[in-house]
Amino acid sequence: MQLNSRQIKLGIGRTLLRLMPLIFMGALTLATFWLVQKNTPAEKSALERARLHEPDYTINDGALNALNEFGATKYRILGKKVIHYDDDASIDIVTPQMRLFQAEKAPVTVKSDTGHLDGDLTILDLFNNASIFRPAQAASATEPATLRMLATSSYFKVLINDDIIETNKPITLEQGMSVMNSTEGGIFDNVQQSMMLSGQVKGRIERAPRVTQ
Repeated sequence: MQLNSRQIKLGIGRTLLRLMPLIFMGALTLATFWLVQKNTPAEKSALERARLHEPDYTINDGALNALNEFGATKYRILGKKVIHYDDDASIDIVTPQMRLFQAEKAPVTVKSDTGHLDGDLTILDLFNNASIFRPAQAASATEPATLRMLATSSYFKVLINDDIIETNKPITLEQGMSVMNSTEGGIFDNVQQSMMLSGQVKGRIERAPRVTQ
């Protein structure tokens, strides 16, 4: 059977009519997708978001205090400027000064030019002109007398939960009239309030003056 041109045109027309709803819906879907994409701000990739490390607030003359299980001050961190970062909750501190407290012992002060406190508040890194200072303390009923102590270095790391201050940089330790230098740093135990030096240690040790009654 042969089809004339009129029959072919009619067949094509009927086919187009049947497909018209599908064509219309497809075109509408594409148009909707295009409009949504055009009006939606492009989201940054996970890598780009991870690279963002911008401060969300800054406090001048800021202070951070923590209490022990008895409600007494365990440590206090002061800073001329405290800069908080939202991405990791870490804190940069200008001229940080941290005071560590132990019952019936002299408070220890550690400070530097700049510092960085991690988001978990467990590690305080101190950079440039870093020092640990403990004043002299007279003997008490439970504690022996202690000499003035000053330790200086270019860097100290305070392990807050462990009451430990450490460095792997050269350190100078003064205790009373004694002066010692270590090439590989040392560890200060705040509970015992004692310093252990590492590496090659050189210096002079002077006897403490005898206390007369």
